[in-house]
Amino acid sequence: MDQVHVVRHKVLVEGQEIRRVAREMGIARNTVKRYLEQPVPVRVEKAPRARPVWQKAGARLEALLAEAPRWTAGKQRLTASRLHRMLLGEGFTIGITTVRQAVAEWKRRRREVFVPLVYPAGDLAEVDFFEVLVELAGTMTKVWMFVMRLMHSGRDFAWLYTRQDQTSFLDGHVRAFAHFGCVPQRIAYDNLKAAVAKMLVGSERVLATRFDALSSHYLFEACFCRPRTGHDKGGVESRGKAIRLQHLVPIPRADALGPMRVALLDRLDAAHDATRFVAERAHSLALPHVAFDPRRTHVSSVSRRSLVCVEGGVYSVPCEWAGLDVTAHVGADDVDIVGPSGTVRHARKRFGERSIDYRHYLRELAKKPQAVRQIAAELTRDLGPVFVDAWRVLVDAHGPKQGARIFAKVLMHIETRGIESVAATLATALQRSEPLLLALAPPPSPRVEVGSDALPGNLRDVQVESGCAADYDALLGRGAA
Repeated sequence: MDQVHVVRHKVLVEGQEIRRVAREMGIARNTVKRYLEQPVPVRVEKAPRARPVWQKAGARLEALLAEAPRWTAGKQRLTASRLHRMLLGEGFTIGITTVRQAVAEWKRRRREVFVPLVYPAGDLAEVDFFEVLVELAGTMTKVWMFVMRLMHSGRDFAWLYTRQDQTSFLDGHVRAFAHFGCVPQRIAYDNLKAAVAKMLVGSERVLATRFDALSSHYLFEACFCRPRTGHDKGGVESRGKAIRLQHLVPIPRADALGPMRVALLDRLDAAHDATRFVAERAHSLALPHVAFDPRRTHVSSVSRRSLVCVEGGVYSVPCEWAGLDVTAHVGADDVDIVGPSGTVRHARKRFGERSIDYRHYLRELAKKPQAVRQIAAELTRDLGPVFVDAWRVLVDAHGPKQGARIFAKVLMHIETRGIESVAATLATALQRSEPLLLALAPPPSPRVEVGSDALPGNLRDVQVESGCAADYDALLGRGAA
């Protein structure tokens, strides 16, 4: 390039003749003319250059690259340096640079070319789960973030779950549709088990039963990405990573997931384009009148301990249900157990964990003081602060054994009068330092006065005197005489 610049400067700026410049520079006059016509020299090959090494080893190199998927997998892949050693071992004489260039060219010819897409309003949404960390009650906990992104408007919905299961997957859809107020016509997914029961040829899939029911309820079309392809729904994947970095750093802290969920969704709503979302909503599907129920339903039997096992978790129910069959509805966060006398709700537990509410056992505990003593801390926690104070006063005054007996009698009153009434009476008694059982005792029956008109005529003038101890002494004395 320096020579080209000098030649062009001498002729075009200084005005020297081509013959003189060619003689001074030691180049041909035709070369000087070519530099004047084309500033950047382009070498034109009259015929392809001979590549004797490639002619010998090229076919074998490409054959090894084509065969490699059969004897490599994952991170144990065929590298250019390993391919070079294999060729040398087979007797070929070839340099490592040639092999690297050949491998790069082989990959370039097979590299996928991406097509710039257009997203019409209301046409497509993308869904994915993302693993995030939060601090719950002082403990670092791994949770999963469900994200649905409307591709035309770019509006996002995100919700945090303690599990990445089908119930959470379906629950995320129901919440997202309700939040947007509409349903996109198509939704793109990975081939996750919560949605796909079986993969067929091409894009055909056999949908999981519950997911099929969800798509039929909201009437959207489920679309699935190609297997082992990470960019078919790049919009939600890149957005999920951005949400982690922009809205979950520093790591959020709270005593429960509820405040985190609301705060995250509020921040996402504040950032969306309202104008584009109006157009998106106008071209989307309308919400059905009734929302889909994402819960799983099981019929279970209540054990003699008044416990129900649902999906590995153990939950207590009223002891009156022992031995009966109940219906359990398992949601993303809660389990509702429906029995003959109502519904009991528990926070959903993991496999092997238990949720015991000792208020369900009041009828039995009222007859078992020793059991009351055994689970006093848990029982009073479930009953409320007033009962915690009452138990402490009884133990301090009578000791744990006698205190448990008295507390069992207190539980009898809960069975007949209700927990709110007993709690109010105990609170008053504790403030006045009154005996608890005396405060809970029913008031004496009022004295009934019978008018003389209500008595028979022959009894109206009869006077009945009240007795005293002296009268009994006199009677006993007469009897002895």
